[in-house]
Amino acid sequence: MAGALLTTLLALAAPAAAQSLPVTVNASGNTATATVGLPGQVLADLTITFDEASGLSASSLGVSARLVDLSDPTLLARLPDLSLVELDSALPLMITIEPPPLGGLAFHRTARVEVHTHLLDYAPATPYRLIKAPLGGAFRDITSDVSPGSVRARGTTGGFSQFLVVADLRETGSVIDTKFHRLRGLVDGLPVTEQPAFRSRLDAAEAAVRHGDYPAAMAALDAIRAHAAARAGTGIEDEWRAAGGSRNDAGEIIAGAETLQFSIAFLRDYGQ
Repeated sequence: MAGALLTTLLALAAPAAAQSLPVTVNASGNTATATVGLPGQVLADLTITFDEASGLSASSLGVSARLVDLSDPTLLARLPDLSLVELDSALPLMITIEPPPLGGLAFHRTARVEVHTHLLDYAPATPYRLIKAPLGGAFRDITSDVSPGSVRARGTTGGFSQFLVVADLRETGSVIDTKFHRLRGLVDGLPVTEQPAFRSRLDAAEAAVRHGDYPAAMAALDAIRAHAAARAGTGIEDEWRAAGGSRNDAGEIIAGAETLQFSIAFLRDYGQ
């Protein structure tokens, strides 16, 4: 079945930039699921689980998908590293989640995104990662877990909109540095009175990684996530709204700490 799907994808590769795919979406409570595929052929399943959503429906989520051109210079320039982050020809699929402004969707803190596909093969130390970008913007790694099934790539986010599963061949230490830098930038954007508690924990986590004390690094990042959750909606803004006019600093910090923990665990288990 996977071979037939791959053949279909390759046949469509030439007009891929304009090749939209059918997407079937269902939503209930704090969970939405979507199936992406051609008639009778599923390319990927998408699951989004919100901490606390309102106005969630199939139409308010705004999910679409398309095949991408693996040689598109505009798309390649958006990847974190043109030479070391690669689109896989087995799944040249971009999923866009762009809720319509008048659709009424809002959520607090985080949304957990899972892309499940049988077109990619899982192995321990897999380089597959889930990356995310604003519309037309630069992609970054948001992976919190990759597990068998054939591949289930998961990530946490405080917002949307475009997602790819890629093979990321960068050194793990470099990825960790990038994630620490972004997390520090998020903390710098908080009210001044909220920053010290996060900075001290970030300093502890970074020092622990330098010394190879991975349990201490994980504990410090757990503390960051817990503190962000505790301060969410009180000292730190924590709501994303399709209509705009809101900030979800708590969700972005929680998500940033989670993906950093994934990379640190990968370094611990597999090295660079």
